[in-house]
Amino acid sequence: MIVKSAEFICSNTQISKLPPPVKAEYAFIGRSNVGKSSLINMLTAKKGLAKTSQTPGKTQLINHFYINESWYIVDLPGYGYARASKTNKANWSKFIHTYLDKRESLQCVMVLIDSRLEPQKIDLEFCNWLGEKGLSFVLIFTKADKQSSVKTDQNIAKFKKALQATFEEVPHYFVTSSETQLGREEILAFIDTINKDFVIPHFEPRD
Repeated sequence: MIVKSAEFICSNTQISKLPPPVKAEYAFIGRSNVGKSSLINMLTAKKGLAKTSQTPGKTQLINHFYINESWYIVDLPGYGYARASKTNKANWSKFIHTYLDKRESLQCVMVLIDSRLEPQKIDLEFCNWLGEKGLSFVLIFTKADKQSSVKTDQNIAKFKKALQATFEEVPHYFVTSSETQLGREEILAFIDTINKDFVIPHFEPRD
């Protein structure tokens, strides 16, 4: 897939104000500081499309980016950032989970995992929640350029093994680097394949 256009459409904290669910959507989510904005910018080849920040937890909204005037990348708030207040965390959690569970046009959840780390409990718990809800998801291991490929492979193997405790089949995964563009073509090809089979879902128009 060639990305010819990518534009920011809207930010929301209310599910009712999201764009109509008539285009395929791919939700990108992970722990704060996992490199989500950099990955989105790398995939779209548009530096600065998603705002990167040195402050983890900066994304507190559901951000829609319209790609090739045909599908959406949806940038979701990072989870697991300790400095957010309990109230804010609860609010974010509620609307993230509502979006993921109820969004009619959501095709796949792209769960970002820092490839430099051993399996993190919060990542495994989130994957298990997606599994319990029957939601389609893949794993995207980020920052692979920050260490040797051997170390990356070891951490991926450990994560897959941890998931096998609750999953019969480990989800498909990609290894990426926003610096070297590793994984870009593979992820875009994966999305393109799903887009070809996308059918506009039936949904109840919101007032």
